[in-house]
Amino acid sequence: MCGMPSGESTRASVREPELVEPTREDEVAEAGSELIGGPLGRHALLGASWWSPVRVIALVAIGMFTLGLIQKAPCYNGAWFFGAGSQYTHACYSDIPHLYQGRGFADGLVPYFDQLPDDMQYLEYPVLTGVFMEVASWLTPGSGSIQDQEQWYWMVNAGMLMVCAAVIAVCVTRTHTRRPWDGLLVALAPAFALTATINWDLLAVALTAAAMLMWSRGRPLAFGVLLGLATAAKLYPVLFLGPLLVLCWRACRWREYGTALGGAVVAWVVVNGPVMLFAFDGWSKFYTFSQERGVDFGSFWLIIAHNSSDPLSTDTVNTLATLLMLLCCVGVAALALMAPRRPRFAQLAFLVVAAFILTNKVYSPQYVLWLVPLAALARPKWRDFLIWQACEVAYFLGIWMYLAYTTSGDDHKGLPADGYHWTIGLHLLGTLYLCVMIVRDILLPERDPVRRSGDDDPSGGVLDRAEDVFVLGPAARPARHVAHFDGPGVKWHEAGAPSDSL
Repeated sequence: MCGMPSGESTRASVREPELVEPTREDEVAEAGSELIGGPLGRHALLGASWWSPVRVIALVAIGMFTLGLIQKAPCYNGAWFFGAGSQYTHACYSDIPHLYQGRGFADGLVPYFDQLPDDMQYLEYPVLTGVFMEVASWLTPGSGSIQDQEQWYWMVNAGMLMVCAAVIAVCVTRTHTRRPWDGLLVALAPAFALTATINWDLLAVALTAAAMLMWSRGRPLAFGVLLGLATAAKLYPVLFLGPLLVLCWRACRWREYGTALGGAVVAWVVVNGPVMLFAFDGWSKFYTFSQERGVDFGSFWLIIAHNSSDPLSTDTVNTLATLLMLLCCVGVAALALMAPRRPRFAQLAFLVVAAFILTNKVYSPQYVLWLVPLAALARPKWRDFLIWQACEVAYFLGIWMYLAYTTSGDDHKGLPADGYHWTIGLHLLGTLYLCVMIVRDILLPERDPVRRSGDDDPSGGVLDRAEDVFVLGPAARPARHVAHFDGPGVKWHEAGAPSDSL
């Protein structure tokens, strides 16, 4: 039965903890710190200068984003406009310049209301992303050649997306208050820099990161509003409501969940409602296109299709992918209710979004952006993060080399289908590897890097140190210690700060 939290269980009773420095607990971070003078010493003046973790990480994120822009220079200087294969051999493709004219922005057409002259008929993006694209077109000079305009359009979008990248880095840095330096995982992620300007996904990722920050601060309404806006920009953020439901069920935090859900629904309706009412055909294009789209790049469904004499129909793949996703969600829910200690919100959010990516019929290279902030919060371990990033960079190069091969005619320049399938496999294995490590952390919480340092669920907001009310199976029994574990055991009290076990 749900009850009011006691005075001892409130966060106000917990003394302000010290910051966790990765160079003191992560071997890879310690080794990498040699490039900037070595690990922090006991006499380091933390917080005594302008260079706070938030400012440093924001500047690093902007610097890496700029390197990503430089990587697109061969395309900006001509590969987008002259010769289809060149943008693939230089691995610098972006949807942004091509869709300036292809979706009617160059001609002043209004998204969702004005029909396009080609087979697409209407803009196939969610409403808030369409607004973002339209605002960028207003800021693009209408004079000069179409190439000049497309270059300007990409640069304007890049500037707006850079703001989103900085917001993501800052939000991740501030979500786990004792672990601000984990934000460097986001700022330095190579796949993040390489894919940031392929499409407009960073808008939804930034809104989602801001929502996670609000939930960690115990503000469910702000979380819900931001998550609703994120879902109006990209569909995947709605998945967060599933893990949150199970966690709030376990902790009996129904009021906060209801507030978050209500805020998300209202925000989504406010953005989508006017377009839905006055331009339903244009509004629904995103959903019908997603349903009708066939098996595409990056999925294991594509490997099956390429190696089958009788490929599955789109309807069959849709059904099977949906069933697989539902099965994964049931597994995550069971894990959340049966784990010896309630999982952290970021852990379950990563698992659910990763399940969607792994089972979906398409994996565009920029989808990795959805997972990067969640990975930094769910598994802040440099070794595992870099293994996963290496797999994603391999896939990033693989898809462009495969497209170079398919567009080079008889020259066969690039990567044939068999080689591309190997890069898909690397992407799938890298993501699965990170999922396995997170599941292990949930089942053996003393191996969780966040909980080893004494925290419970710093991104959990009202869930942090909350008592369990509804549990199943092993959750009803005390957590066992890890066999052959060489670090200190940690006891999580129902109230107050953690203490080392003897």
